[in-house]
Amino acid sequence: MLTKSKSVAVLIAAAVCIITTSFLSLVDGVPLGGIIVVLVLSFSSTYLLTYFTVDVFIFDQIEKINERINKLKNEDFSFIEDDIRPGAGNPLFRIRREILTYAQSKQREIDELKKSETFRREFIADVSHELKTPIFAAQGFVHTLLDGAVKDKNVRTRFLKKAAKSLDGLDRIVQDLLTISQVETGVIKMEMENFNIKNLIQEVYDQFEGKAEKKDIELKFAENCPTNLFVFADRHKIFQVILNLVSNSIKYRKEDQTNIVDTNLIDQDQYVEINIKDDGIGISDKHLSRIFERFYRIDKSRSREKGGTGLGLSIVKHIVEAHHSQVYVQSKQNEGAEFSFKLQKGNPYNWAEE
Repeated sequence: MLTKSKSVAVLIAAAVCIITTSFLSLVDGVPLGGIIVVLVLSFSSTYLLTYFTVDVFIFDQIEKINERINKLKNEDFSFIEDDIRPGAGNPLFRIRREILTYAQSKQREIDELKKSETFRREFIADVSHELKTPIFAAQGFVHTLLDGAVKDKNVRTRFLKKAAKSLDGLDRIVQDLLTISQVETGVIKMEMENFNIKNLIQEVYDQFEGKAEKKDIELKFAENCPTNLFVFADRHKIFQVILNLVSNSIKYRKEDQTNIVDTNLIDQDQYVEINIKDDGIGISDKHLSRIFERFYRIDKSRSREKGGTGLGLSIVKHIVEAHHSQVYVQSKQNEGAEFSFKLQKGNPYNWAEE
């Protein structure tokens, strides 16, 4: 490229020099020495100016563009961090910027595809494992009965109950997967209405009352918690969100001591913030960023003993996001966990008591 720049500069300088001296030689009274001086000056100045212009603003930029195109062909996007001088009027600079923009968009697409591929592999492995457990259990009970155990009435009844329990677990997994898929794809439309959020949470508390009392867990509201806060949301879906969060608080309690599940409602300008806090076993920092992933369990063996599909928090995340909000969690191991999200404030004068 250097040789090309010099060649072009020499040709242009020679042409300018010949034209200048030719016109000057036609002028009467110009001495030969003056013509020689003009010849040298015109040649050298034209050469330097042309060489600098052609090399820096044309050939150098073309070379860099060519390098980037070759890297794009080889799927090498390392050049996207290169510094392109801002505000350059040279069209070749603009072409470089266009290539950079294109490369950055392709790099983002590749990164997203890699993430999607990783997620797909993990999801297939997880769902296969989760489905395999209840299927194999039910299959084992049924085959045992077919091998002769069906003749024993006590064994038959016990094994059929266990098989039914495994199939119920399988059905819950499928239903939870359908719920997530339908919310993501928009198949299930949000049926928005105004309702009293504290009354809904109390319904969830009432549903868990027996289990909570049995496990020495107190379900309560924070002091001075407002009683008449209305939200505009899908009542059934938010009931499912609260149900999953309270259920998790009960499952992951501290053993051999009284536990508290405490809900607080904060009245904001346009939103109502819902905070559900417990003093259970908590979540360590290394797990916090992944707890909303499908089938992600902090302790898989312990989680299965407690029941559930491993999809509860993923459902919570998707439903809350479908309400144009975000769910947040604060937790430390052995210090409990607090989940919070916001819902649009509703109109207390536009609702019907069920």
